[in-house]
Amino acid sequence: MAQKILIVEDEEALAASLELKLEHTGYHVVRAHNGREALDILDKEKIDIVLLDLVMPEMNGFETLEELKRRGNRVPVIVTTNLSQGEDLQKAKGLGAVDYIVKADTPLKVIVARIQEELADR
Repeated sequence: MAQKILIVEDEEALAASLELKLEHTGYHVVRAHNGREALDILDKEKIDIVLLDLVMPEMNGFETLEELKRRGNRVPVIVTTNLSQGEDLQKAKGLGAVDYIVKADTPLKVIVARIQEELADR
């Protein structure tokens, strides 16, 4: 059975591109548009890894990471964002993110490779 990736991204074009690339690579993809939707999905489905944007409506990525930490979440989270400040990276890692990728600086194939590395380590 294919591993399942949750993409939490409010930018539709990017989410669709990531989904297409990941499904082409053999993963099953589920999408959420904000942190609240992501938490609902994580409550109902077995997810192997989460790609989490930080800047989203309703519930942002930092709030989502805080809630996941509070719940004792064990699903690895890779933050994918355009926030490139060091303090954002430190905050995300402090809340349990396994990696922090700046989308504007990173081709999709590199994001896919990072997911593959993380899942191979599990």
